[in-house]
Amino acid sequence: MSPYLQQQYTVYAQRKPRYSWLGLLGLFAAWMVGVGTTLWAFGALWFDFPVKPLRHVAAILYALGVVFWLVFGAGQRRKIVGLAAGFLVVLACWLMLRPSNDRPWQPDVAENTWAEIDGDRVKLHNVRNCEYRTETDYTPRWETRTVDLANLRGVDLAIDYWGSAWMAHPIASFQFDGALPVCFSIETRKEIGESYSAVGGLYRQYELIYLCADERDVLRVRTNYRHGEEIFLYHTTISPAAARQRFMEYITAMNDLRAHPRWYNAATTNCTTSIRSQHDAAQRTPWDWRILLNGYADEMLYERGAFAGGLPFAELKQRARINDAARAADAAPDFSQRIRAGRPGFEPRTAGQ
Repeated sequence: MSPYLQQQYTVYAQRKPRYSWLGLLGLFAAWMVGVGTTLWAFGALWFDFPVKPLRHVAAILYALGVVFWLVFGAGQRRKIVGLAAGFLVVLACWLMLRPSNDRPWQPDVAENTWAEIDGDRVKLHNVRNCEYRTETDYTPRWETRTVDLANLRGVDLAIDYWGSAWMAHPIASFQFDGALPVCFSIETRKEIGESYSAVGGLYRQYELIYLCADERDVLRVRTNYRHGEEIFLYHTTISPAAARQRFMEYITAMNDLRAHPRWYNAATTNCTTSIRSQHDAAQRTPWDWRILLNGYADEMLYERGAFAGGLPFAELKQRARINDAARAADAAPDFSQRIRAGRPGFEPRTAGQ
């Protein structure tokens, strides 16, 4: 080896590494956080930029700016700091977005249900009871109903599968002696022209709405008019006293939402987590992964003894499917009785109940 090469080899061999292994790990973690926050910021602009016609333009310009900075910025640390700065600006603006009850809503979510309470009597305003011809062709109807909590005898739970077996939508149906069931469905409140987006639901794309509806509306629209949805109806073992407490939790949350609108979030404030958060913190059931992946929430509730019927879960679920019975009953006045007839756990009911 020549003296020159020997000298160069000695210099490089004695040079300290630019990064230690711990430093490299920290740098890798920083880049992962930077990439993740950049993707989040892009989505926030794509779905939530305040000027709707410019949402996609703003997101694309942000992405181009990030690419420019990564190509022409000097030094890895400066590049990471630049990504963090861009994210923080978007986050600050995103957090300033405020939910509202005053928007051009789709007709089926145009009204907020609210309630007046006088002892055992609860007067429900804006109970939805649409007259459907197809999923999108219907006459909106909003009714006022009064129920007596002394006649509340239990709760049934409908689980609606609308796509993946991992995800579902729960609908609570409160059963009263001598009165029609009262259903609560926690949903996205979509504006005219909007459709549901699972990714958009992770941002501030939709407000939250507590729909109070007639059973022939909220169940039948899913079984008879929407395509690809299946509903499984279970009778719970909840006592009348506990049912009353659950009912009042819905009423309290519903009235509060009318005064203080909130954002829907597909991960944290959705149709299932909102039910759990209604309960007093000391009374909430232990967290379970099936609360988030709620297509398996009925299995979780069965394991906790929440369903009547006395059958193995697989058989109980098979017999809980109501689609065929709902299509046969259609708009019949005894719709609620016919979808329950012969199913495990349900007591026979007389017409009009």
